[in-house]
Amino acid sequence: MELKSEKGYLYLEDGTLIEGYGFGAKGIRVGEIVFTTAMNGYVESLTDPSYKGQILIITHPLVGNYGIPKKEYQQGILTNFESERIQVEGLVVTEHTEPIKWNSTMSLDEWLKSENIPGVFGVDTRMLVKKIRTFGTMMGIIASKQEIDNPRKYLEKKYDEIDFTKFTSPKSPIFHPNNGELIVVIDCGIKHGILYALYQRGFSIVRVPCDYTADEIIQFDPKGIVFSNGPGNPNLLSAQIKTFSELIEYKIPILGICLGHQIATLALGGKIRKMKFGHRAINKPVIEVSSGKCYITTHNHGYGIIDRSDIPPNTKVWFYNPDDGTIEGLIHEKLPIITTQFHPEARPGPWDVTWVFDKFKNMVIRK
Repeated sequence: MELKSEKGYLYLEDGTLIEGYGFGAKGIRVGEIVFTTAMNGYVESLTDPSYKGQILIITHPLVGNYGIPKKEYQQGILTNFESERIQVEGLVVTEHTEPIKWNSTMSLDEWLKSENIPGVFGVDTRMLVKKIRTFGTMMGIIASKQEIDNPRKYLEKKYDEIDFTKFTSPKSPIFHPNNGELIVVIDCGIKHGILYALYQRGFSIVRVPCDYTADEIIQFDPKGIVFSNGPGNPNLLSAQIKTFSELIEYKIPILGICLGHQIATLALGGKIRKMKFGHRAINKPVIEVSSGKCYITTHNHGYGIIDRSDIPPNTKVWFYNPDDGTIEGLIHEKLPIITTQFHPEARPGPWDVTWVFDKFKNMVIRK
């Protein structure tokens, strides 16, 4: 581990200043402070575009044990990272470690440095998580290897006020050819794990910018449509909500995942609200209503359907979280639309619900 020589700081919106040690890149970044309870999968978490605009606390006390592998691709899809770069604004851990694994190409510290991402270690992450669970997520500033001068000047804008999809969506269509039916993915910041799960099921995939209109999407003659995960406040995404509403008229099978689930909810007449501290973990239970079965799933969301009165008309609950009642999936009663708030691709996480992609494939084939 790096010697404890250069200071690092975390300043919270409520005025709390926490002192630790800096690692990764030297610098100051601003973001919403969130936490994940995952014990593994830091490579996937740090490259998940849904974390854009956020400073991530990893609660597991040792992070970095297996290092950073070389990127591996299949048909332009990453099979071991969720995007091409680190997406978080900063990283907070109790202790970062040197890697001991055969396929490691660099340490966590070296990776953060190479991508200009600041980190802070040597802090009480348990205290931080208890604060967030008590008072809710809040804005913060991370400063690695330098002090924060006049922190209030950095906190002029809130996370909820920014459309982060413009930073994570592609600027032009991206093609992943295959042998099966062609589907269009409205890419708000998709995890490559979702792309890979779709590709494994034979789909030819066209990823389009998330501001594409329904007319532009229909030009590809898709047999199915996926609204992807992504960062930020779904209530800001009026263009995507309008596109979803217009695509409904074509009765093409639609799968919405995470942010896509939220866009679907809003387009269908439901409500999405900010959660107190969200779900970010790889061990969250969901109950499938029809079977009564409980599945363990991967989550990364700070918004959701948190009240039954917010469910859109003509839909029924597919999954819900037994811990807090959050609605985790919907099925439309008249249209070929299914959604999940959780991540069925499970990278990282358990494979309990990868069958959701099989269900979507059957919907496409039957059309």
